[in-house]
Amino acid sequence: MTAHELIERAAAQLRAAAESGQTCSPVRDIVGTSTDVDTGYAIQDENTRLAIDGGRRVAGRKIGITSPAVMEQIGVDQPDFGTLFADMEFGDGVPIPAQRLLQPRAEAEVALVLEHDLDKGEHGFADIISATAYALPSIEVVDSRIADWDITIVDTVADNASCGLYVLGGRPVPLDRVDLRTIPMSMSVNETEVSTGGGAACLGHPLNAARWLADTMCARGTPLRAGDVVMTGALGPMRPMATGDRLTATFGDLGSVTTSIEP
Repeated sequence: MTAHELIERAAAQLRAAAESGQTCSPVRDIVGTSTDVDTGYAIQDENTRLAIDGGRRVAGRKIGITSPAVMEQIGVDQPDFGTLFADMEFGDGVPIPAQRLLQPRAEAEVALVLEHDLDKGEHGFADIISATAYALPSIEVVDSRIADWDITIVDTVADNASCGLYVLGGRPVPLDRVDLRTIPMSMSVNETEVSTGGGAACLGHPLNAARWLADTMCARGTPLRAGDVVMTGALGPMRPMATGDRLTATFGDLGSVTTSIEP
């Protein structure tokens, strides 16, 4: 098979897993690499293109691997990104149907909603501040189509950066009302605290993560646009979720957000 045919085969395997609700083997076994990030993005791009062609609307992007410890574990020196679609978005307190997920885990994150395009190519910290309409407390329900989370960087990038769904809080907070670097985070499942952290855990500041994403998307020819949601990355360890679980994440002055998984 040619390299393009292998990429198409890997993309098809991930689509089949998502559509059937049955996990699949790692795509690195198809493409023959566990380290070539460009191959992972080629697979992701194929499925993103097909999703858009099928009528799904892009709502923003997510950033993953923002923790230095996770970077070291996977063997990379930068984050990754995936595409958020409008049908993946849930509001605060809205239950998530269990059939939408395969093997979910939850991360508490800061979400940004953009007021202006970020299309300058190379962006400064102030550019990110000026372009942001407001921040929201959020939960990313990460998921993997690959069995038992047996992933390398190629597998997770190919699988849309292991994105499942995302939940946004309902009270927008302007950036001048909150210090995102110092906000505390506490996440609880069924009223038991399971994860803690803070804003600085996300590349030193959630806006640093957004800056990396803005530059990366411009380099790829798909800049972030006004109205986009940016999930900036986890502020603490992710934790598994199961049907019936109720999860709440609190972020100090940024507020809180709640979700649950229901049959």
